[in-house]
Amino acid sequence: MQEYFFGLADHLTSQLEGGEVFTSLFRAEDSDFVRFNQSRIRQAGSVVQRVLQLDLVRGQRHAGAAVSLSGDEALDHERLARVVPQLRDRISSLPEDPYLLYATGGESAGKVAPNLLPAPDDAVDAIQQSARGLDMVGVYAGGAIHAGFANSLGQRNWYTTYSFNFDWSFYRDTDKAVKSGYAGSQWDPEAFDRKVRMASHQLDALRRPPHTAKPGRYRVYLAPAAVHDFVGMLAWGGFGLKALRTKNTPLLKLAEGKARLSDAVEISENTAGGVAPNFQEEGFIRPDRVPLISRGTHAGSLVSPRSAKEYGEPTNGASAGERPESVDVAGGSIPETEILRRLGTGVYVGNVWYLNFSDRSNCRTTGMTRFATFWVEGGEIQAPLNVMRFDETVYRMFGENLVGFTRERDWILDPDTYVQRSTSSGRIPGALVEDFPFTL
Repeated sequence: MQEYFFGLADHLTSQLEGGEVFTSLFRAEDSDFVRFNQSRIRQAGSVVQRVLQLDLVRGQRHAGAAVSLSGDEALDHERLARVVPQLRDRISSLPEDPYLLYATGGESAGKVAPNLLPAPDDAVDAIQQSARGLDMVGVYAGGAIHAGFANSLGQRNWYTTYSFNFDWSFYRDTDKAVKSGYAGSQWDPEAFDRKVRMASHQLDALRRPPHTAKPGRYRVYLAPAAVHDFVGMLAWGGFGLKALRTKNTPLLKLAEGKARLSDAVEISENTAGGVAPNFQEEGFIRPDRVPLISRGTHAGSLVSPRSAKEYGEPTNGASAGERPESVDVAGGSIPETEILRRLGTGVYVGNVWYLNFSDRSNCRTTGMTRFATFWVEGGEIQAPLNVMRFDETVYRMFGENLVGFTRERDWILDPDTYVQRSTSSGRIPGALVEDFPFTL
């Protein structure tokens, strides 16, 4: 696959006329998918796809296209030979782009991870054995993901990773279900069994009559999946230079030093620990780690090439959206096994239904609980909790009211398979929070 892509790049270089430059980002996957319902296989298949994102540049003018490829070298050479003249014609009628910036002296490098994935049949067997006697619904996706960058200046980058993601729920009845997930690059039967046992234990608790709590402030435990959702909201404009300079970031008060989070909050873009490529579409190399929040204070921003050009800052390899793709939230000191005891009496939140900003400028979010949310008394799960709405600012939740994070963290891989399998991921602890407001 790597040689095939580099061959395409060489062919594209031969198509250029004087003064022209091209940049290209190649994405491909070879994935297996299995969909389960009522613990049975309902759909299984494989997807092989290759797409080249091509940008032809002349001075400060440029035009781009996305080209689906067949994998047949001769056929794809012909296809690209037709696209280049079309882009050349388009450039002549386009204005100059004042914020165009692409790598001109980038490093050529490659990274190919070993394939430690289980055979799809073995993964399916393990999943079905774990769900024996239960109503399970879910999707398993796994396989190779490839990415490459090339330009006409001689830069060549390659990245291959192998991963799987099993996103599933154990279903009880009506709206009662326990949602869970297991992802990685190597199947660990013990780790998967722990996930299954925890979900099964919570499913048993759903058999009890539901509890309704009155609106008010409660001590809560946010499981890693719930914390991941809150951090995802922060990533919605929270960590990019563009949003900061235009004052659209929900973390503006943090960046200006008018508010802070707990000293325990450490958030970074950890490319070295994720599965996203360490380069982006204009060819800039991403550092292994970019600190975003350190000891509860603003530590830096993700800077795309366009923002770098506009605001005169060096880029750190962020993509156009300036969102973290390998977000890392540092763990704390609370052992996962002590969470219920430390919670005492309060609410265990396994997932949130949805989130949205209710007051973006103050980083206030609203949402509802979903699936495995439980009422806890005396350090023991007593009953499932009926759905409740919350409304709280992150400055309180992860600031003055943060008791601490769990020592253990979940590795959460984005289950999105729309267009292609996502390579966004997070290493996320659970969080114990006091005085958390439920409004209804």
